[in-house]
Amino acid sequence: MRTGKVKAIVSNLVIVSADETVMQNEICMIRLGQIFLKAEVIKVVGKDAYVQAFESTRGLKVGDEAVFQGHLLEADLGPGILTKKYDGLQNDLDKIETIFLTRGTYTDALDKDSEWDFTPITKIAETVRAGSWIGEVKEKNIPHKIMVPFLLEGEYTVKKVAEKGRYKITDTVAVIADKDGNETAVTMVQKWPVIRPLKGYKEKVRPYKLLETGIRIIDMMNPLAEGGTGFIPGPFGSGKTVLQHAIARQAKADVVVMIACGERANEIVEIFTEFPQLDDPQTGGKLIDRTVIIANTSNMPVASREASVYTGMTIAEYYRAMGLKVLVLADSTSRWAQALREMSNRMEELPGPDAFPMDLPAVVSGFYARAGQVKLVNDAEGSITFIGTVSPAGGNLKEPVTEATKKAAHSFYALSQQRADSKRYPAIDAIESYSKFLDYPELIGYMQQTISQNWKAEVVKMKDRLFKGHEAMEQINILGDDNVPLDYHEKFWKSELIDFVILQQDAFDAVDGFTALDRLKYMQEKVAEICETSFRFSDYEEIGGYFRAIINIWKQINYSLFQSEEFKGFNRQLDELLNQRKKTNESVPV
Repeated sequence: MRTGKVKAIVSNLVIVSADETVMQNEICMIRLGQIFLKAEVIKVVGKDAYVQAFESTRGLKVGDEAVFQGHLLEADLGPGILTKKYDGLQNDLDKIETIFLTRGTYTDALDKDSEWDFTPITKIAETVRAGSWIGEVKEKNIPHKIMVPFLLEGEYTVKKVAEKGRYKITDTVAVIADKDGNETAVTMVQKWPVIRPLKGYKEKVRPYKLLETGIRIIDMMNPLAEGGTGFIPGPFGSGKTVLQHAIARQAKADVVVMIACGERANEIVEIFTEFPQLDDPQTGGKLIDRTVIIANTSNMPVASREASVYTGMTIAEYYRAMGLKVLVLADSTSRWAQALREMSNRMEELPGPDAFPMDLPAVVSGFYARAGQVKLVNDAEGSITFIGTVSPAGGNLKEPVTEATKKAAHSFYALSQQRADSKRYPAIDAIESYSKFLDYPELIGYMQQTISQNWKAEVVKMKDRLFKGHEAMEQINILGDDNVPLDYHEKFWKSELIDFVILQQDAFDAVDGFTALDRLKYMQEKVAEICETSFRFSDYEEIGGYFRAIINIWKQINYSLFQSEEFKGFNRQLDELLNQRKKTNESVPV
């Protein structure tokens, strides 16, 4: 056992003089009276280990003992993770009896007494390697695979495998042997380090398929690929939380990992109370049945914020290794970056812009790189799609965290305070936002097959119309309605049509909250038809009145079930209004 003595204390940064060599990121336990505080080594200088405590260090004194554990911060992985509410250290919050977390109190992440119906997949004498599937248990609606431990190297031979039946997660379900005959017992539980990613796959492939979210401005204008990355920056009150909840509920994913990183307690309570009540449109059950929540409030020590994001990503990687589609949502990575800044300042490191660490872009990029579409050792595919939210101070999208995340993420969904103030939700600015997946040939081909052959060209046209409409609005505001040509008003109202019909969406409505791809195709084609029509109007009031009528009918269409009688009735009204205008155009001399 390697030990050390506390040499200095700076808030939750503790300098320990170690008796022997210690590892970077090694876990140590610091004695505080009758309890031990968990901490992580973040820097080693000679015999001095700089450790960040995951809990308050109040009462800690110079000379107190520290015991080094010989392993990194680990996550316990196995059946029973789904529906759980963990903190950043994977303590099961439902097992905490007190209102506040007590220092030195740790709970088991998994229920070791529960039994699961195990079904073997492999057979005796088969060759397996790290990540190979040995058996399966049913976890809610998820086929939870029992795998060969990922820390093993090389090939192994299956010597024994349990018969179909009920077992505890600590029971041995298989025995494998290496080429020298050394045997390893396999249970349903694995321990994975959270900071160092384990390569549980054969290769990482380029994303090629749309992650359907049902949110029109994302799926049509700025698509997010399955296995891709995106982030949502925006000021407070711009709808980040509602947007995240809508994506979590509607996205075509098998497992959802919600990471509340440094959130206010009332927001985390909202997640705890709402998610168990939300219906899952994919399974017909409750959304919580395929969800894991990692909760870390803003009043917890900053070190636990870093632990929470890595613990959440590690759980996602574990389910990806089962061939599942995993969606990870982190709110907010700004508070994680602030925690990195605090620790960097306490260690007196050279500061970067706004006092953030110099290596902030590298840290953010390294974390985002853990997402992706992968091919497993058995050629099955799994994916992690990661979406982080950023809370820039004052809505400044040029601050360091937003800039660093822009370099790492492939999709950028900028929330606008102006759109939020005018109640245009989701408040994503279609002009400022972008998706690099629009340049992926694989995704373009997929969208051409599922929506239309002209999909990308129509998206480019639509964005151009929005930009021209924005320019026309600025000219109208500066010069006045009467002092600009009528085509300026027409450009403006065509952009308003795109905004009201496609960009705006009611997340709380059962119909309008989710738009399937077939309905999206109809909307894209119909809006393009109207926007490409050259109208002839006598004055700007006529233009505004006509397009308001179109928008009012289309709002009713958006609240009607696709291809229902009600939908068809409103669609006929829209066609009559358009045909009436076309006849008027034909009768008016050029």
